[in-house]
Amino acid sequence: MTPRCFIIRHGETEWSLNGRHTGSTDLLLTPNGEKRIKATGKALVGNDRLIAPRKLVHVYVSPRARAQRTLELLEIGCRERLPWAENRKSEDEVPIRTEAKVEVTGAIREWDYGDYEGLTSKQIREMRAQKGEGSWDIWRDGCPGGESPEDVIRRLDALIAEIREKYHGPCFDGSSKNNAKGDVLIVAHGHILRAFAMRWVGKPLIETALILEAGGVGTLSYEHHNIEEPAIILGGGFVVDS
Repeated sequence: MTPRCFIIRHGETEWSLNGRHTGSTDLLLTPNGEKRIKATGKALVGNDRLIAPRKLVHVYVSPRARAQRTLELLEIGCRERLPWAENRKSEDEVPIRTEAKVEVTGAIREWDYGDYEGLTSKQIREMRAQKGEGSWDIWRDGCPGGESPEDVIRRLDALIAEIREKYHGPCFDGSSKNNAKGDVLIVAHGHILRAFAMRWVGKPLIETALILEAGGVGTLSYEHHNIEEPAIILGGGFVVDS
């Protein structure tokens, strides 16, 4: 089995609706966002569907509540309680479907927008124009008071190396005790997941031309069952409407 890495952006929030850059600000999902994520879980999560819980070996989730709530609503059926929950949620309603451990990690938190937190792209352009500053491209320029592209690349490259060493490598070299498992799931945010996909295939962030809507799902893997040939699977991006 060629292992995959699924990337899921958290569901809709009030700020994602109006285009405000949401990094460290912790927002709840909108009711519509919750409804759509539940629909995504029903459509795409299942042992006969795109994301097969029995094949998951590890789950990474952002420290932000909107990402953690998204994982809850997907109902992948973890045996262990989620790290932020006091008890295993709804054991009778959500059957155990995976042995994968859920890890909360800042490695997949959203880009730190610094001075641009809470602003729309239009507001950022207007503010820069008032200051006599040039055009702005987050992939090239980063955010003043926040993270640069180089900062983001460092943390994402380290995470990708960890995934390949711990979880995907054994699927290729035969050392895995259970070759039926090897898929990794990441639940996080728009900019950081687009950057993650670019770094997965070794591309510079300035070449980013990817879109991942709120609640969207993407699939990353490898060509020719070769860990040296990482690839983005076209047709693996979904947003399910309710």
